[in-house]
Amino acid sequence: MEPDSTVALREIHLDLPNRPGALARVARLLAKEQINVAAISVDSTAGKGRVRLVVSDPDRAVTRLAQEGYTMEEREMLVVSLEDRSGSFLRVLDALAREKVNIQSVALLVAREDGRALVGLSTSDPVRSRRVLQKVGLISPSAERRVTNSDLVAAAPSIPNESVGMLL
Repeated sequence: MEPDSTVALREIHLDLPNRPGALARVARLLAKEQINVAAISVDSTAGKGRVRLVVSDPDRAVTRLAQEGYTMEEREMLVVSLEDRSGSFLRVLDALAREKVNIQSVALLVAREDGRALVGLSTSDPVRSRRVLQKVGLISPSAERRVTNSDLVAAAPSIPNESVGMLL
């Protein structure tokens, strides 16, 4: 089913080869087109990468990515506002399960520090990744001290967010 271009939020799913530079090429294309990435999720398995993007202009992003030979799928997303407490997301899961609705993806809106987006990365070589990112000034020691798994729960009100919503 084609997503309705009038819906408020759409997500782009893109398959990439799991090799260095593949995601950078997509990011470079979007940056060149001045398309902002509001949310991103990347996972890999069996030599393939799966990227999920929420971007500022999905129509233009899909058009440009297709012109470059990328194959993708679009999905409509609902914006769900939840209290910041244990079990609040369970209400969403239970409600959808009762209606036999399967969740295909979940993405959190990006937290911010001094107007900059904070994004968590998982890499194949964390030590080398940290060194590389520190060298180019992209590691925020203050954010790393403040934003840990336990701090995200305990100190969520002190971590600036543009939105506390979850996306489905």
